[in-house]
Amino acid sequence: MIVTDTRQRHQHLDVGPARMALATDFYQLTMMYAYFASPALAETEATYEMFVRRLPKNRRFLVAAGLEQGLAYLRDLRFTGEDIDYLRTTPTFAALAATAQRDAFFERLRAFRFGATVRSVPEGTIFFPNEPILQVSGSMIEGQLVETFLLTMINYQTLVASKAARIRLVSGERDLIDFGSRRAHGPEAAALAARAAYVGGFNGTSNVMAAMQLGIPVVGTAAHAFTMAFGRETEAFAHYHATFPDSTVLLIDTYDTLRGARRAAAIGEGLKGVRLDSGDLTQLAHEVRAILDEAGLQQTRIVASSDLNEYKIAEMLAAGAPIDTFGVGTELVTSKDDPALAGVYKLVEKIEGGRAVPTMKFSSSKNTYPGRKELYRITGADGKILAGLLTQAGEPLPTLAAGERAEPLLQRMFDAGGPTAPPEPIDDLRARTRAQLLTLPDHLLGMEGDVELPELRVSARTLELMDVCESRFEVS
Repeated sequence: MIVTDTRQRHQHLDVGPARMALATDFYQLTMMYAYFASPALAETEATYEMFVRRLPKNRRFLVAAGLEQGLAYLRDLRFTGEDIDYLRTTPTFAALAATAQRDAFFERLRAFRFGATVRSVPEGTIFFPNEPILQVSGSMIEGQLVETFLLTMINYQTLVASKAARIRLVSGERDLIDFGSRRAHGPEAAALAARAAYVGGFNGTSNVMAAMQLGIPVVGTAAHAFTMAFGRETEAFAHYHATFPDSTVLLIDTYDTLRGARRAAAIGEGLKGVRLDSGDLTQLAHEVRAILDEAGLQQTRIVASSDLNEYKIAEMLAAGAPIDTFGVGTELVTSKDDPALAGVYKLVEKIEGGRAVPTMKFSSSKNTYPGRKELYRITGADGKILAGLLTQAGEPLPTLAAGERAEPLLQRMFDAGGPTAPPEPIDDLRARTRAQLLTLPDHLLGMEGDVELPELRVSARTLELMDVCESRFEVS
C-alpha cells in the first residue's frame, strides 16, 4: 500500500465552481420573488434552523460535517449575468408582465451578496433529533435562497461522517481507508465523501484530489489487472516490488489466495503488506497470517477490502481475524444501509415591527419548535452525554441537576459577508469527532436494535411560544 502524507497542504476541499447561485430548487427563487413583491416581506428579518426530525433507522447518533463548504458557498454566492438571463426565460418568470418590480427583482439578484448571520455546531459534533445544528438569521430572501445548497452539502457529509464514525467504533485502532471513489454518486461526491470519512475517523483515502487538497494520507496498491498484465503472478509481484521497494503491498487473490501469499512472502522483508479482496476474509486472514509468520514476516500487514461495512468488520474481529487495515468503499460513500439523511430547514422566527414573532409547523409528525434558539449539550459527572437542551435566545439557563454540565453548541460562524474565522484544519475536526465519541454512553455504541436516545429538554419559554403559535393558528 502506497501512502503519501501530504499534510503540508492547506487541508481544505474545493469542489465545483465558486459561483453556484442556481444550484438550488426553483421554488426558492419563486418564493424570493413573492417576498420581494410584498412590501411587508421584502426585507423582513427572519431565522431559519436546520435539524433532523428522526435518526435513520440504523443510527444512534449523527456527526455534523459539511459546514466548511457551506460557508464557502455563502461567501462566494453571486448571480452572473448568464444566470439572470436564464431566469428571465423560464416559463414562470417569462409569463410575468414587464414591470418595474420584476426588473428591480433581477437587479436585486445581480447585486446580491449574502449578509446574514450563521450560527452552527462545529464539524465533528455529535447530535440527535430535533437539535438545531445550523441557524441562519437575515432577510427572508437570503435565508430562503440558501436552503437547498446547505441541506445537500451538510446532509451528505453528515451521512458519511456518521457512517465512518460507526466503522471507527467497531474497528478500534486499526487503520481505515476510504476506497469508495468509484462507487460514489459522481466525482464531486467522491471527494466530499473522502473528506467526511476522514472527519468521521478514517485514516486516509484512495481519492487523489481529496488527499491533495485536504493534506490527508493518500493510499493505493495495485488492481487485479496489474497482476494479469504479466505472464506470471511472481513476475508481477517482483516488478511491483522493484518499482516501489519501500511501499510494497501486493493484492494476492487474483488467482489462488494462499498460493499468492506464499509468492508474496518470497519477497522477504521488503513486503510491507498483502491485500485480500475476495472470499472468506476471516479464514483467509488466519491462513495468510500463518504463511507470513512462518516466513518471518510478522511485521507484514494484512489489508482487507470487498464490500465491507461496520457489521462485517465487527463480525470478523469478533472471530479474531488478524487484519490490520480495512478498505471500505461502497458501503461508506453511499451509506448503503441508510442512504439518505432527511435533514430539514425551517422558518422559526420573523421580526415584525421590531418584535420577534415565533413561527412553527403543526403538521402531524412534522411539527417544529418555534423561536430562535440556543442548543446545549448536557453531560453528567462522568462526561457522558445525558441530554440536549433547547432554550430561546437570551433565555436564562434552567437549573441543572447536581453533577450536570451544560455546554453551548451553536457558535457564530458567518457574519458581515464572510466566515468569522479561517476554516479549522481537518485534523482538528477529526480529533473533535474522536473526543465526542468518548462522550457517548455505552448503550449508544452498539450497532443494532432500538435504544433510548438522550432526552431533549425544552425550556419553559419555548413551551410558552408553542402555545402562542397554536393560539394564533386557531384564530387565523
